[in-house]
Amino acid sequence: MDYGILSCIPIAILILGMLITRRLLETMIVATFVAAVMEYKAGFFSGFIGQLYTTVGGEEYLFLLFLVLGFGALIRLFEKSGALKGFSLAIQKLAKGPKQTMVITWILGILVFIDDYLNVLAVSSAMKQSTDNLGIPREHLAYGVNSMGACVCVMVPFSSWAAFACGCLADYDMGFADYVKAIPFMFFPIIAILICLLVALGIAPKVGPLKKAYQRVAEGGPVLVAEEAGATVVDIEVSEEEKGEASSPLNFIIPIIVLVVIMVIFECDIIHGLIAAIFCQALMYIPQKLMSITDFLNNMMEGLSSMASLGVCIAFGSCLSAMSNDMGFTDFVVGSIGTSVAPAILPMLTFVALGAITFAACNFWVLLMLTMPIFVPVALAAGVPGPLVIAAMMSGVAFGSKFCFYSDAIFMTFAGTGVSNLSQIKVVAPYVLTAFGLGAICFLIAGFIFV
Repeated sequence: MDYGILSCIPIAILILGMLITRRLLETMIVATFVAAVMEYKAGFFSGFIGQLYTTVGGEEYLFLLFLVLGFGALIRLFEKSGALKGFSLAIQKLAKGPKQTMVITWILGILVFIDDYLNVLAVSSAMKQSTDNLGIPREHLAYGVNSMGACVCVMVPFSSWAAFACGCLADYDMGFADYVKAIPFMFFPIIAILICLLVALGIAPKVGPLKKAYQRVAEGGPVLVAEEAGATVVDIEVSEEEKGEASSPLNFIIPIIVLVVIMVIFECDIIHGLIAAIFCQALMYIPQKLMSITDFLNNMMEGLSSMASLGVCIAFGSCLSAMSNDMGFTDFVVGSIGTSVAPAILPMLTFVALGAITFAACNFWVLLMLTMPIFVPVALAAGVPGPLVIAAMMSGVAFGSKFCFYSDAIFMTFAGTGVSNLSQIKVVAPYVLTAFGLGAICFLIAGFIFV
């Protein structure tokens, strides 16, 4: 059933509730329950439970669950083995000042391109000690890793995001070659990445909450503020760098290389890579006596459990997204664009619409599957080049990943840096919205040039 504008009610409850209460999980449960009442009416209770069963039993959720649990174990083992500390000390020899350190963070964000989860967690965990020692607020580290992540992944044709998108494009006789042609037109991620570099170099000004964070540290305040209850919205354990002995940086580098290589071998399946990387950690750490077999398993389980609340949050988020789409939320947003628009402005409208949908619905890969049958045929029929519409869609979902305060990318940034979801959004807003506005202008210009 199509609810029209009423389909926006659960999403509105979530956004307003989060801003008022600063508690995401509880607000998400309420919003999901409201969506169940609207969708299933008198049978809302059974419908609500049925949707939970459907969500947690689905391949998409199981993939995300295995992903976050695997990264939790991987990072915890890096910490306990001293690998992260060893890598951080090696980085400190290269990073002599705040600017150099943030530029290195930016470079690592590009090098770890294979997946946005790996990008965010690996880079933040590796750089956290170096930025703390140099008095760089954690807010800037969070902004640095948040700004790269998905923006880098959508622009590299060998990433998990690109592999998924190319699979979806096969239905429209497009594929890898068309995706490669789209990369120069991915204006939002290009601009966002450049702004991040300019801020790291001190060329672009630090504004808003980021400027205040630097003032706080300059006045003797902490690099990471212990926020009030509820501000962190999910109870993910964020462990600080271990005070034990550092081990070789290779104990960090080699498992990451194994993860990437195995992922590529198995057609960009990062679960294969994660499991291989954890086995690699066992083969490296136990013979070096960095930990016993029992300690290895205990540390792995600690890492898994540290991501449990994130798994619950993603489950309810997926339920809310599914029921909102069943009520016609995506169709309503797309339909609000209008059916009679000039072909030249379709790329810009596609970018804006995908950005709005992903910001509200927080479901990136599924939204590509749902919206491609709407945007791609319309754009191609109107004479819009395939690469340009691909670029507009991927730019839109990249924006949503960076700016949706309950996205899994924001959660992972919190897990790596300790900066709460809402604080992250406040810090990145001036920069991400600037990139969004400039990206929309670029798509508008490109539409008039190429259509």
